[in-house]
Amino acid sequence: MISNRMSLEICRTNLSFDLVETWMKNLSPEIQKLLDEFLSGLKSILNHDLHSVYLYGAVVFPEDIPVRDIDLHVIVRNPVDEKIKQEIEKLHLKLAGKYPPWGDELDGYYILLKDAKSRKPPRSLMWEGAVDNSWALHCKHILAGRCKVLWGVEPEIILLEPSWGELEEALKGEFDYVEDILSKYPDYCILNLSRIFYSYFTKDVVISKFSAGTWLSTNYPQWTELIKAAKNSYNQASTEYDLILMKKNVKSFFEFIVLNIENLGYNLK
Repeated sequence: MISNRMSLEICRTNLSFDLVETWMKNLSPEIQKLLDEFLSGLKSILNHDLHSVYLYGAVVFPEDIPVRDIDLHVIVRNPVDEKIKQEIEKLHLKLAGKYPPWGDELDGYYILLKDAKSRKPPRSLMWEGAVDNSWALHCKHILAGRCKVLWGVEPEIILLEPSWGELEEALKGEFDYVEDILSKYPDYCILNLSRIFYSYFTKDVVISKFSAGTWLSTNYPQWTELIKAAKNSYNQASTEYDLILMKKNVKSFFEFIVLNIENLGYNLK
């Protein structure tokens, strides 16, 4: 006998195929082919253990923004052994060679179903057990509709709505990461700091780095030129002036963000 919950999962799964088929037409042919072959490979390797595959991140945001990687959560029913891990690694290597540059940018967490149903940031079954420390933020984006179901059930069936405390902890992790790479990747850091500040200010984390940069430029016009330089760099269209501007001002911008977030009552230290 099929339970009501299982019936709902089957219904949602079939519905997802129709939605994906319609949406896929908006992808570039290269990314569409890549995702088709990636999904086909996962089905062949994992069989019944493949539960759901969620595409999220910049590639699914409605804005025309640059995509640097393709973010995925692959949900599996059972742990994978070393043989399966090797087959998955071979699939990624094959796609990297066949579909440059995007094949090398499949940034996926392979997560157990039981862990995906938890509030605790899950540990990936692959890539030396990397932990998705931004789990709460990813869940919030996915549950807010910034997601495409490539396979399986709709995400609200398994993912839990994160609390503001959980989102705040994930934002702090994002902030710490930015602080560590401030000089190395100033364009990313400037735009992500804009998003972090926007999220603390509004308690809304579902926004792209580019849109957050636009918001910050509008409300704090003294940083408009720096935000523009960061966007140019992210679009791989930076001038020498842009690079000099970012290098000179990224630390001052960081200090501005810290001050304003702390003025909202949050402790970043």
